[in-house]
Amino acid sequence: VFPLSVHRGDNVPDLLERILEMLPEGPRYFPEDMPTDRDERFLIAELIREQVLYQAREEVPHAVAVVVEMMEERADGGVEIDACLYVERDSQKRILVGKQGQMIKTIGTRARQAIGRMLHCPAHLRLLVRVNKRWKQREAALRRLGFGDT
Repeated sequence: VFPLSVHRGDNVPDLLERILEMLPEGPRYFPEDMPTDRDERFLIAELIREQVLYQAREEVPHAVAVVVEMMEERADGGVEIDACLYVERDSQKRILVGKQGQMIKTIGTRARQAIGRMLHCPAHLRLLVRVNKRWKQREAALRRLGFGDT
């Protein structure tokens, strides 16, 4: 029994340590320096999508797909990225763009910062929002947007 308080942090480190002691060692599926089997483009798209969900909250719930269309190294050591955000309705596009482009600017700024931290270099990000009606219901659209077989 571990009496604890997550709010104050009481006994949480002890509980985590005990859980780790009890977990069996499993096989290594990836090399130690490979934290995931997904490529950088996928991770960048997810960082952008994360910011969409943070900024738009429930206004555009899970009706957004992000596709990294271009990614190039720059001469200054940074990376230039063009990404497209796909939504299902014009009203969702208006929400993501926001009044005078403020929402998409905030999404882009925060995503760019997260991408820069992940890649350890400056990121230059251009975002475009497009409407692709009912993309979640169409198998061909799902595949084209990177969701594989449905």
